[in-house]
Formats: sequence, C-alpha cells, structure tokens
Amino acid sequence: MNKIALVTGATSGIGEACARKLAVNGYNMIITGRRAERLDAIAQELSALGVGVITLEFDVRDREAAAAALESLPPEWQEIDVLVNNAGGAWGLEPEYEGNYEDWDTMIDTNIKGLLTMTRLIVPGMVKRDRGHVVNIGSVAGDAAYAGGNVYCATKSAVKALSDGLRIDVAHTKVRVTNIKPGLVETNFSVTRFHGDKERADGVYKGIQPLTGADIAECVAFAVNAPEHVQVAELLVLATHQASGSVIHRS
Repeated sequence: MNKIALVTGATSGIGEACARKLAVNGYNMIITGRRAERLDAIAQELSALGVGVITLEFDVRDREAAAAALESLPPEWQEIDVLVNNAGGAWGLEPEYEGNYEDWDTMIDTNIKGLLTMTRLIVPGMVKRDRGHVVNIGSVAGDAAYAGGNVYCATKSAVKALSDGLRIDVAHTKVRVTNIKPGLVETNFSVTRFHGDKERADGVYKGIQPLTGADIAECVAFAVNAPEHVQVAELLVLATHQASGSVIHRS
C-alpha cells in the first residue's frame, strides 16, 4: 500500500493544494474539512490520479468528532505517514484592545488547539512505528507581530513553539517535524479575515504578485520527500517583493 498522508482543512487554499500535490506524488490521501460536498468533489479528482482517497468531515475544534473520525478509518488506513496540520485562519484585523472575543476563540481553538488535537491523535502511532512526518502550516506572522495581527500572530508563534517542542520530543525517533511559514498567499484567507468582504480582501494583494497555495504545496512536498536522514525543520517562504510580515513593496 502507498504511503498515507492526512491533510486538515483540505477543502480550499493551501490544504487543497497540498492534497493535490501529495496525491500526484503517489500518497494515498485522507482529506478532512467541514464541507462534505467539497471534500467529495476533491476526492473524485484525486482518485482519478490512481491513489486511494478517504474523506473525513469534521471541525478540528471538535476534539470528540476528530477522534471519532480517525477511529472510523479502516485498520490499513490508520498508519498515517504524513500529517499536514493546515486547518486554520485569521479572523479580524482590529487593534487588540478592540478585538472580537468570538474571533479570538476561533483562532485559538483552530490554529492552536485543533493542531494539538490532531498531533495528539496521530503522532503516538508514528512514534510507535518509528516513522512519520508532521508538517505544521505556520506563518511569517509567527516571527513578529504586525498591525492588527495581535492574536493571529500569537497563534502562529504558538505553532512555531509547538513545532520546535514536538521536534525535541521525537528526537529519539525517525519522526520528522517541519514548520512551513508562508508569507502573502492568495487564498480565501483574507476573505475569511474580513468576514466575507471580498473587495477589502482583494486589496491585500494589490500591487504585488502573491504566493499561491500550489507554491506552498511544493514546499511541503520538498520537505516530506527529502531523504530519511534530512529534516527540514523550518521553511520561510515569501513573495519576491515581501521582506517580512509587515514590509511589502507594491508597484
């Protein structure tokens, strides 16, 4: 049986691109997300590539649902080789002292606690089998805060710390841990951040050619396909005219 990769948040953006790239690379895919119809549509396309595909519909914020979904996998699908913790996002861009409580909870519960849940459910099996790879989708926002980023930046700083901590915890095994830190990527990210305001979201990418989900998927594939003795611990990926989370040159 081919190696198995599980990608969370696979219904769009970086997650969908990662699922497609890994499938092209021959991985059997477990794709998860909250939209069943979208998962099914992507599964049909991936199956056409000749790989096995299973869809799991759940929200990573729901720990019990996540556990039940993984327990429902056939035994031969439970030995997951690659976990891509992609599910996450940003909500709101207000100053910290004017932030929305619900937005804060959503970011913390998804970006941090959801990642922890998936790690806790899957990595013990990797440690037992002495093989596996965890790829966390972090962000340049985890390196330094930017205006309005406050809580989102804090969650991505947590992703960096959790990635580093896990890498230490599994150093006695062959399990590898990679933190991919994208800069400006044109996906539904900004539409979500601005609660559906497409015009405002489009303004984020004006005057610069941003990265795409496919660009980040290439980085994920590079890390997981590296030789067994090579661990790509961290990878910062920026658009050419972006220097940091807050320095962007627009034409």
